[in-house]
Amino acid sequence: MAGRPLNLHVGQAAALEGVGLFPFETFRDLVIDGIDKGDRIVSFWGDPGEDGSVVLFMVLASDRSAETAILSCRVKGSYPSLTPQLPQAHLFEREIFEQRLVCPDGHPWLKPVRSPADHKGIPGGAYIDFLKVQGEEIHEVAVGPVHAGIIEPGHFRFQCHGEDVLHLEIALGYQHRGVERSIGKCADNRTIHYMETLAGDTSIGHALSYCQAVEALSNCSVPLRALALRGIMLELERLANHTGDLGALANDVGYLPTASYCGRLRGDFLNMTALVCGNRFGRNMVRPGGVIFDVDDAMAAELKRRLSRVFSDVGNAVSLLWDSSLVVDRFDETGIVTKEEALDLGLVGVAARACGIDRDVRFDFPTGIYQFSQIPVSTHSSGDVFARAFVRWLEIQRSVDFIRDQLNNLPKGGISSQVVPVQRPRMAISLVEGWRGEICHVALTDRNGKISQYKITDPSFHNWIGLAMAMRGEEISDFPLCNKSFNLSYCGHDL
Repeated sequence: MAGRPLNLHVGQAAALEGVGLFPFETFRDLVIDGIDKGDRIVSFWGDPGEDGSVVLFMVLASDRSAETAILSCRVKGSYPSLTPQLPQAHLFEREIFEQRLVCPDGHPWLKPVRSPADHKGIPGGAYIDFLKVQGEEIHEVAVGPVHAGIIEPGHFRFQCHGEDVLHLEIALGYQHRGVERSIGKCADNRTIHYMETLAGDTSIGHALSYCQAVEALSNCSVPLRALALRGIMLELERLANHTGDLGALANDVGYLPTASYCGRLRGDFLNMTALVCGNRFGRNMVRPGGVIFDVDDAMAAELKRRLSRVFSDVGNAVSLLWDSSLVVDRFDETGIVTKEEALDLGLVGVAARACGIDRDVRFDFPTGIYQFSQIPVSTHSSGDVFARAFVRWLEIQRSVDFIRDQLNNLPKGGISSQVVPVQRPRMAISLVEGWRGEICHVALTDRNGKISQYKITDPSFHNWIGLAMAMRGEEISDFPLCNKSFNLSYCGHDL
């Protein structure tokens, strides 16, 4: 490998040898130059190289040109950390350190990302000491990793002065799932089921991202009707989760009318998904080459009828929320993340758009049906709990309009195409705007067209640090509300 960064459109594949392999100094300069021009890191990982070396791969996304740039370098033992200059690289570098035992020298907060029982070769084992704030009357509050209810394990350690939070450190990864390692080893007919359960509430988003990568690698053209049906299912997933989140936010401030209504209405959207494919989370719908289930005229009419009824009820429930001055006052100026912080940290999805950042894969990197029917980007500028709630409400309205339009204009034709792997080493990048934000899947194949390396970046991987920043200067009693306003995934982070 040599040359320059490989520029690649999302949903396309290229020969693996086209990825430039640079000296580290050149690699670093190219990355910094790209970030200075407005690019951002969407994925960064290390693969085993020759003689104990590690090949670092980075994918930069340019929202200006709707292109990605892929570049790589070879390191051994250690390399100068990018994080002091590029904060959005901080968690990726920690993950590379954890997985490949290559040390980013000068990283300001170096420790493993996840917490298996042991990290062979890493000093201190699973965790180096938590950060501690020094001073009189400073105290720690530790929450988790075991929680009430059914949520997955996660540890939150607050450094406080009285009720004021000075610093929050979040430790995740207690499940030791190893999904990425399994993808290249499992039988092809099992892979899609891994994808549908990467993050259970994002089954459509992750399955779609995987399918788009496979289709790019095999030069498969998906029928237009299947693209429309995929878009409908993805937006139904967004509707269900955004509606549930608004209800949960209302519940966290003790406003029961909206909490009660939205809890039920989330189920109505899930039932619409089940009407199409038999599963409330959309499993068994999206497959490489298209979809399994079609929508006939009678089902389209029923979906439109249900959509109108449920959306009307959601509108009433959310109006109650906005009409309560006590609720709005509680949301307003709570858990603020500034636009500058969000850009530095590389936040995505609702968390980024609530900071006034125009960032939406459906608009910036349109694939599938979004190439022909785009959804306006919904933003708000205050960066607080109110903004994150209000962006959800805007997106609910626009997703409903999109689904209605697709159901009224479903293209004719088939719903699937045959997928035949191209038998040579290739690379493909897939980006999908899941309901939490940008999902990135990167697939590399061997000479037989089989997946050899697979990298997944769930939006939660970018955004957990945003929650930590939102809590600085807040009272510790604000944590449940701030946490729900991000509503990030534990399992999507623990791959």
